Amino acid sequence: MKLEYQRHATGRLFESPFIERSSQVHPATPFVIYLPVVISVLAYALVTRTTTPLTAVASFVVGWIGWQWLEYGIHRGFFHWEGNGPFTRRVHAIAHGYHHKYPDDHKRLVMPLGASLPFALLIAGGFYWVGHAAVTLPLFAGIVSGYLWYDFIHWSTHARPPRTAWGRMQRAHHMAHHFACPDKNFGISHRWIDTLVGSLREKGDRLLSPTSHGGPRREK
Repeated sequence: MKLEYQRHATGRLFESPFIERSSQVHPATPFVIYLPVVISVLAYALVTRTTTPLTAVASFVVGWIGWQWLEYGIHRGFFHWEGNGPFTRRVHAIAHGYHHKYPDDHKRLVMPLGASLPFALLIAGGFYWVGHAAVTLPLFAGIVSGYLWYDFIHWSTHARPPRTAWGRMQRAHHMAHHFACPDKNFGISHRWIDTLVGSLREKGDRLLSPTSHGGPRREK
C-alpha cells in the first residue's frame, strides 16, 4: 500500500447517495446494535443454566482473544490485499483504501452494519451448527465484545486525544501504521500479535521526506 493520504479531508466512495450515506456510521451505532446482543446471549445462557459461570467466563475470554486474531488476520490479509485487477483494487478501496487515504473522516471509523452484520450472522450460524451451546454462546459473546472494543479503540485513536499511557502507546502504534509503515502494526485494539508474529514496527525504521500527497516514505 502506498503512503498517500489527505489530512482533515473527506471523499466520496460511492456514486449512489443511498449507499454513500449507508457507509457513513456514527461511532455509537455498533454499541446500540451489538451490546444488547452480548447481554442477551450471556443472560440467556446463565439464566437457563445452559452454561455455568466458570464456563461462561472462560469461553468469553477465549472469544475475546479469538476476535483479536480475527482482527489481525482481516486487517493484514484482506484489508491490505489489493490484488492485480480493477475489481480487486476497487474492493480494496472500499474495504480499507479509503480509510488510509482519508484517515480523519470520522464518519468511517467503525464498520458499517452492511459489513459487520453478515459477518456476525456467519459466525453465529457456524456456532449454531456446531452446537455445544454451553461453550459457543459465551464464546460468541466474547467475539462480539472484542469487536466492539476494536471499534471503540479505532475510533478513539483517530477522533480524540488519548487519556492514558496505554492509550498514547496504542495511538502511536496505529498512527505509525497509517503514516510511516502500512506494512507493520496491523493490530488495532492490541499490540501483542504484531510482537508475536514479527510485524511490529522497529524503532530503527527511519522516515524520509513526505510524498507529493502528504505521506512520508519509509527508508528501505
